[in-house]
Amino acid sequence: MDMLFQKIDLHMHTTVSDGTDSPLQIIKNVRKAGITLFSVTDHDAYKCSLLVPRQLKTGDPAFITGVEFSCRDEEGSYHILGYGYDPEADAIRKVMEQGHKYRMNKLTKRLDRLETEYGFVFRPEDVAELESQDNPGKPHIANLMVKYGYAESKDEAMIRYLNRLHYRSEYVRPETAITGILKAGGIPVLAHPSYGSGSQMITGENMDARIRKLMVFGLMGLEGYYSGFSQKLRNEILAFAEKYGLYVTAGSDYHGCNKTIGLGQTGLDGNEYPEGLLRFLQDINDRIYNKEQA
Repeated sequence: MDMLFQKIDLHMHTTVSDGTDSPLQIIKNVRKAGITLFSVTDHDAYKCSLLVPRQLKTGDPAFITGVEFSCRDEEGSYHILGYGYDPEADAIRKVMEQGHKYRMNKLTKRLDRLETEYGFVFRPEDVAELESQDNPGKPHIANLMVKYGYAESKDEAMIRYLNRLHYRSEYVRPETAITGILKAGGIPVLAHPSYGSGSQMITGENMDARIRKLMVFGLMGLEGYYSGFSQKLRNEILAFAEKYGLYVTAGSDYHGCNKTIGLGQTGLDGNEYPEGLLRFLQDINDRIYNKEQA
């Protein structure tokens, strides 16, 4: 097995979205974890896809561009990962700009609802600091709530307050995300397929229908190995990937201190590589090799 295949983690986040590792720190942590192929999949952002390659040295882990879009349509929510895309392509940048705009709108609505429903008010300079971040989300607001004494911990802020807020949100549609990734030369993959909104679990015929619908838009793969999957869920996703000839990927969904998940915790055994994963890795290997030869 090529060294590129030995330990992979293709789903992680930095401070560019809702992780706690800076882009430079996550490179150091990837090295320490012994990962040989990785991708940073910050929400609606290509910053790491430009920055990380410039910081890698000879002998460092192989890197492939990544992104994660939070999508929704009339039938539910989807997280769409994009790999190997050109970060300079207008097609994907436009989708990222749309997603970022919606994310900033949600920030404003969350702050408004916290004031209306709970009387939580923040100083203008702290709000400006939130708004200046690349992609501020619930973890950033939760940390501010703890600072103000509105919650004793980030978990309490999330569970007791932020997750209970009700407001109308805008989302990137899954077909928009998939099309943008494809036009930028990338590979669209459905992240943690079994999980929908909140605690929603999607399995069986519902999962089958969801995958078939996304394939019409151009979906190419499923995240079959994921830190939050039981063996049962993993086996179901792998079976669907085999049934439809889709790529298989593996990701931890690492967020640094914002989650208890460690880098490389994907559930992938180094001795088990289904055909869909092997084909994906070969595709990625070809992209890396061709780029080096260009």
